Amino acid sequence: MKNIIIPLAVLFICSCTVIRQGEVGVKRKLGKIDPDVYYAGIYGINPFFTKMIKTPTRTENLELNLSLPSKEGLSIQSEISILYRIKEEMAPLIIEDIGQNYVRNAILPVFRSAASDISANFMAKDMHSGKRKQIETEIKDRMTEVLGDRGFIIEEVLMKSIELPRELSAAIERKLQAEQESMSMDFILEIERKEAERRRIEAEGNRDAQKILAEGLNDAIIQLRSIEAFKELAKSPNAKIIITDGKTPMLIPGEGQ
Repeated sequence: MKNIIIPLAVLFICSCTVIRQGEVGVKRKLGKIDPDVYYAGIYGINPFFTKMIKTPTRTENLELNLSLPSKEGLSIQSEISILYRIKEEMAPLIIEDIGQNYVRNAILPVFRSAASDISANFMAKDMHSGKRKQIETEIKDRMTEVLGDRGFIIEEVLMKSIELPRELSAAIERKLQAEQESMSMDFILEIERKEAERRRIEAEGNRDAQKILAEGLNDAIIQLRSIEAFKELAKSPNAKIIITDGKTPMLIPGEGQ
């Protein structure tokens, strides 16, 4: 009895397969792909004639180090990540048309072709500037155009690092430094212009004030101010000695002395 139970238990275990979250099952029976998709759960199969191929449907991260051509003919070393997943309902078609090694057979060749074609339209410095996002988007769109109908969803293409040729990198650094120095000089010149304008306005104010004062000081006004000064002195109770020529209450010689 024991000799029968053990083989039966082994057969039962081999006849069950578990599909987990984040994957689907594709059944292959006698070499033919079943078009139905098997989602998370436990399924019984005939282990002698049938195989359940488990295919991940979660987002996968494919990282690559690639040499990209630039518009001027340079080779740019780049580390790139491709975030992709497959459409669950198209998993049987992918297994049947491309096979289980769909990364090597489909995604990588399409990516290498798209990346080379797109990067060749941009200058090397563009890959190190704000145009990097544009390059990523165009590569993603090109891959989606080729792989979308075949069951793949390209979520993102990310250029994680860009290594420019040493000479070009040094030239870019010199250019950035020159731009910073130019901006700093423009700032200093603007301050100097404002300071010169302030001094000019101040000088014009002083000149106008002196001109107005000179134009307003005639003999009649001086005599009026002298009378007012005499009146103020007369109001004071303190003893005082005033030396005057009769016109000004100050030790100022009068006209003709």
